[in-house]
Amino acid sequence: MAEVMKTFRFPSRHGYAVEISPFFATRLACATSQYYGIAGCGTLFVLEQSEAGISLLRSFDWNDGLFDITWSENNEHVLVTGAGDGSLQIWDTANPQGPLQVLKEHTQEVYSVDWSQTRVETLVVSGSWDHTAKVWDPERARCLCSLRGHEGVIYSTVWSPHIPGCFASASGDGTLRVWDVKAGTSRLIVPAHKAEILSCDWCKYDQNVIVTGAVDCSLRVWDLRNVRQPVSELLGHSYAIRRVKFSPFKLTVLASCSYDFTVRFWDYSKDRPVLGTLEHHTEFVCGLDFNLHVPDQVVDCAWDETVKIYTPPCLAALKHSTP
Repeated sequence: MAEVMKTFRFPSRHGYAVEISPFFATRLACATSQYYGIAGCGTLFVLEQSEAGISLLRSFDWNDGLFDITWSENNEHVLVTGAGDGSLQIWDTANPQGPLQVLKEHTQEVYSVDWSQTRVETLVVSGSWDHTAKVWDPERARCLCSLRGHEGVIYSTVWSPHIPGCFASASGDGTLRVWDVKAGTSRLIVPAHKAEILSCDWCKYDQNVIVTGAVDCSLRVWDLRNVRQPVSELLGHSYAIRRVKFSPFKLTVLASCSYDFTVRFWDYSKDRPVLGTLEHHTEFVCGLDFNLHVPDQVVDCAWDETVKIYTPPCLAALKHSTP
């Protein structure tokens, strides 16, 4: 029997990012903004799902829009958000008083935050409209380095799940860059699209594979060993692709959400890569994540003031292909 789609509604807040806890299968957090992020404040919602639906565990307000979110990989209570005032906030779900720390060095909106995936380091990377990426030590609440090179807004910064001190960034300048934090430089620059790139993500099983999603409505899968042309181009969205995520359970499967109000699922190894399309939102879909604990469970959030959790039938029908 198909799982029922669960919905949580947050009136007068527009969803920008959602992420499931790496520690608890039932816990998720959503970053939202008032007035479509143009003005007003933001709210971080910490939510709990059960068989009955999705309930509010705690909410935190910030005086500017919240655009991205990342859970700590070493403390189940801690998460980080990026805001429209150029700051990052470190929150503790057990502390209702407000943020533990506020990190303010960016001069424009922080559109992306990500907590490092490798066990040897505890770092957060942020990407901003000020064209810089910054690497932070969240435990000492200080910026370790500021990385320059992009000639446009940085929309997405994502740590490699395989290589310590390495992250990818996607920008309005049409390039994907791969950075070496120790060297303080980008070791690879890929002119990935002739349009703004709003999102990128690493394959969970191959350290050389990255996907980009852009305003040109295409997703492109890249092998970093040979970037003259993409391994695959995935077409089907009719407006800008806002976020892309690789499956943590299936080697060549990924998901994308878009300003065309849809979420799409793909297997880039197939001749016909589109696995399925879901049209359950009535506004821009901005946030997207896979549950690391529950195979094929997906969460998304949109500007229609909702978060939705579900298992797409098109994924449930596939055999798992983890190496």
